[in-house]
Amino acid sequence: MDHLTPNIYGVDAFETRVLERFESRADILEATGGDQVLNPQHPMMVDGRVFKPAAVLFPVIDRGGDASILLTQRTEKLSSHSGQIALPGGKIDDNETPEQAALREAQEEVGLDPNLVDVLGTFGPYYSGSGYRVSPVVGMVRGEPELTINHDEVAAVFEVPLSFLMDQKNHNRESRIFKETEIFYYTMPYTVEGADPPHEWYIWGLTAGIIRMVQERLYGAV
Repeated sequence: MDHLTPNIYGVDAFETRVLERFESRADILEATGGDQVLNPQHPMMVDGRVFKPAAVLFPVIDRGGDASILLTQRTEKLSSHSGQIALPGGKIDDNETPEQAALREAQEEVGLDPNLVDVLGTFGPYYSGSGYRVSPVVGMVRGEPELTINHDEVAAVFEVPLSFLMDQKNHNRESRIFKETEIFYYTMPYTVEGADPPHEWYIWGLTAGIIRMVQERLYGAV
């Protein structure tokens, strides 16, 4: 990036953008999204279905002024979305807000101290074909987090640059056949630079859909 070009994906610029958007266009940020956006005829998105309330944390970490997003890989033994890449999060307990749930789950899964997270806002819910109504909570992580992985739920923790996730050039649209219907979804394969041997994290499905929703509402076609 040219030194004269402002870094719209930097930590300060991202925080400013989120706060300004929630102040001026909260209606856009709080609108609902979901698997039905790409799949109006999704066989699991039926009228009257009861979706389980859940929340995920979109944790933004300062890496020398550049922003990165903390992601996890779920263990294979979990009952839903096993083995997939995920944002820290889970079901919302009774009498919990989405913000409380996201912070609690992040602490339970990876040991992220909620006192280190400044919540900037919560996007409208994302409805998944797997039956969840997920509220994405954007939080700025202050300082260097000391993480402790809960290996019953999390197989690995890693970071991906915000600039990668917020660039639509890195968003692929793919499909699979599910219940005799072609289901479309986003994928965002991320290769870790400098890894030996090279390693690729395959971000797809629910997590990729939430990231795409955040990207569209904050950056649009940029």
